[in-house]
Amino acid sequence: MTAAIAIRRLNAADQDFARHLDHLLSWESVSDDAVNQRVLEIIKAVRERGDAALVEFTQRFDDLQVASMADLILPRARLELALTRITAAQQQALELAAERVRSYHEKQVQDSWTYTEADGTVLGQKVTPLDRAGLYVPGGKASYPSSVLMNAIPAKVAGVAEVVMVVPTPRGELNELVLAAACIAGVDRVFTIGGAQAVAALAYGTESVPPVDKIVGPGNIYVATAKRHVFGKVGIDMIAGPSEILVVCDGQTDPDWIAMDLFSQAEHDEDAQSILLSPDAAFLDRVAASIARLLPTMERAEIIRASLEARGALIQVADMAQAIEVANRIAPEHLELSVADPEQYLPQIRHAGAIFMGRYTAEALGDYCAGPNHVLPTSGTARYSSPLGVYDFQKRSSIIHCSAAGASELGKTASVLARGESLTAHARSAEYRIKG
Repeated sequence: MTAAIAIRRLNAADQDFARHLDHLLSWESVSDDAVNQRVLEIIKAVRERGDAALVEFTQRFDDLQVASMADLILPRARLELALTRITAAQQQALELAAERVRSYHEKQVQDSWTYTEADGTVLGQKVTPLDRAGLYVPGGKASYPSSVLMNAIPAKVAGVAEVVMVVPTPRGELNELVLAAACIAGVDRVFTIGGAQAVAALAYGTESVPPVDKIVGPGNIYVATAKRHVFGKVGIDMIAGPSEILVVCDGQTDPDWIAMDLFSQAEHDEDAQSILLSPDAAFLDRVAASIARLLPTMERAEIIRASLEARGALIQVADMAQAIEVANRIAPEHLELSVADPEQYLPQIRHAGAIFMGRYTAEALGDYCAGPNHVLPTSGTARYSSPLGVYDFQKRSSIIHCSAAGASELGKTASVLARGESLTAHARSAEYRIKG
């Protein structure tokens, strides 16, 4: 029997609510000194010894006996084999999800543009895909084929020529669904390596692993720390914190639905966060009763319980206006507007990774097959960042093509500003183009 759950109750009317909310939301993702030092040592070893270091670390950390780097490369044929090993229902689900994700992201593609001024000067922007992207995929039993689709498909839609996937296979455990997803998503090369060593290999390259331009995908604290350290050499998507859901409900949705929506994030791990806001105190009581009744039926009940007790909350607000105010303060990764008319509140939502509208739109649909990306900003970073998308795999170059007349006119302005900054060479370079 699962022990009774003690999920905190807060009221936005309380004088110290802001302090309690800040404490609830606080999350420190910075690695401790030991992890940091270990990661730096691993990166140094991969940079200096390449493939040999990857083989050594794979033997040590993944408990895998491999003779050489050749044992850590999966050919395309192995991905295609995985498609035949999964069930027909699984293949159909992967293909349907992939098609929806692809269709959605195709609408994000940005094109180059230019415009011509009256004097003939042309200004514009050239949009170019990255040459090569690296995709980190967690391995072993905790495998997420949906993340393969969400990371690889936008890269391919953006026009990235080569997507390189790394996935650890502890004790030789290969996840067929992950490999099948890689096949469907169009992943070009796969290496069965993981951890900080895989991040280092993608960033700097080895004899076998090509260096990439950007690394995306989730991982443990060693992976996240390594991504921090290689940023600058390569781009990264984000340093993701624990998964989060914030449900705003008017009190009219089935409380069992809301309880399960909260569970859907809490089951990720003990640090995940699930919060419910409602102006209806009696409804919060009903959801609490649903949580207590449904929790023992869950396979990951202990993880859910630990998550809800450590970082979960049922919060009473004065009205829906205050609910939206608190939601913007939280800036959640996933925001469910489980209300009668969600469209009326949408203009007021300023900060959220993904917004799930109405009572029927479970966050879980977005995780797998709705179409929008499930790689989302966490820990309040939705205040300034966006979901992973095609734009993350494209870069923009400015285009400036001055006519003689345009260069002459612009040169006069540039000369004044450059001399004001005491940059004489800048000024004279511009002045050479001034007519008369």
